[in-house]
Amino acid sequence: MKSYRKELWFETDKRRDFINITPILEECVRESGIKEGLLLCNAMHITASVFINDDEPGLHQDFEEWLEKLAPEKPHSQYKHNVFEDNADAHLKRTIMGREVVVAITDGKLDLGPWEQIFYGEFDGKRRKRVLVKIIGE
Repeated sequence: MKSYRKELWFETDKRRDFINITPILEECVRESGIKEGLLLCNAMHITASVFINDDEPGLHQDFEEWLEKLAPEKPHSQYKHNVFEDNADAHLKRTIMGREVVVAITDGKLDLGPWEQIFYGEFDGKRRKRVLVKIIGE
């Protein structure tokens, strides 16, 4: 069995953003040389997420609005966490959207459904954050 590990780094200009990382992960699969196996991709920061969904701008806007209703950023004072920080909402949004994805690799390619794409979700941006890619297989 082979193993591959890579760290990806992101720094967004906005507090919240969704970035399609599918092409980056496809390149990781090629670099790994693994033809059959599993890819794990997870955000290494508790205010960021990795998730699978459709790459459709209206849907991303819906995510933003829905998450803001569930865990509004302001007023910052509504959260006990926000004593020295202002990112409690980002922690909650990450919990809702999830930490990681696992995707099968078949015949050297990500085995995704017809509309599935993999995204990095940023909920407290404007600083560098790390994403782990781990691939195992043959």
